[in-house]
Amino acid sequence: MSSPSLERIADQPELDSIAAPLSKAVVAAYQSAGPVGAAVKNALHGVWLEHPLHPVLTDIPLGAWVTTLVLDSQAATTGDKSYARAADVSLAVGLAGALGSAVTGLTDWSETDGEARRVGLIHGLLNVGATALMVTAYLLRRRDNRRAGGACTVAGLGVATAAAYLGGDLVYRQRIGVTHAVTDVPEEFTPVLASAALADGTMQRVQSGDMDLLLVRRQRRVCALAHACAHLGGPLSEGELKADTVVCPWHGSEFRLDDGSVVNGPSTHTQPCFAVRERNGQIEVSSRVTRS
Repeated sequence: MSSPSLERIADQPELDSIAAPLSKAVVAAYQSAGPVGAAVKNALHGVWLEHPLHPVLTDIPLGAWVTTLVLDSQAATTGDKSYARAADVSLAVGLAGALGSAVTGLTDWSETDGEARRVGLIHGLLNVGATALMVTAYLLRRRDNRRAGGACTVAGLGVATAAAYLGGDLVYRQRIGVTHAVTDVPEEFTPVLASAALADGTMQRVQSGDMDLLLVRRQRRVCALAHACAHLGGPLSEGELKADTVVCPWHGSEFRLDDGSVVNGPSTHTQPCFAVRERNGQIEVSSRVTRS
């Protein structure tokens, strides 16, 4: 699929009439479950892994279904029925992996918008179609209609490959699942703001040269984080400041002020957190990150 084809897919605002209510419904479902829903959502995003969980699981169905085709080829070439039985098992393993991939993918997709949400919708629908073909293939095989089952397997893998291409576009071109918290801070402590300009219990965005920082003073202590949220670049200075965390206003990612660690997703990436000191009435920062 060429880039112009992707652009045509992304430039279809009517897709939002499907994508917007669906994504809101997914988010609402997790919210309605309270703390349990939040914990499940964090687990499916991959907060515990410090890496998106969805791409880890996508390898299972694709790998298993390619293996199915190889085993089918061996069964046809040798006439050995043990290859055919192994192919059926591999197909079933792929279906199990597809379920996990779908749940994690839907969870991640619900926290996107704009072009990424439209492309992600087509990506998901293609995967649903591929899985439906594989289910059909499995049922046909169970009924000893291996010829038709094999044809459905080939078709399903073709559709899954097209879906994987769109998934790659979401990651490599649109940077979904990739950290957006990038800022250039010198190694040497550098003044960025007068101490008097940051009152206790407040936060402020500070831009100086290539630096784009969020400064927070809590109980007279100053913390410095990258300003753009690691998830999709949301402005943390416009979010909610809690006792020891900050919440992104775009999708609700919550980070600890002390070390930038993730309290709640969808972000799975730690927010870069920088060393801070106050000297001669100035707040100074250094790129000696506390954790990154």
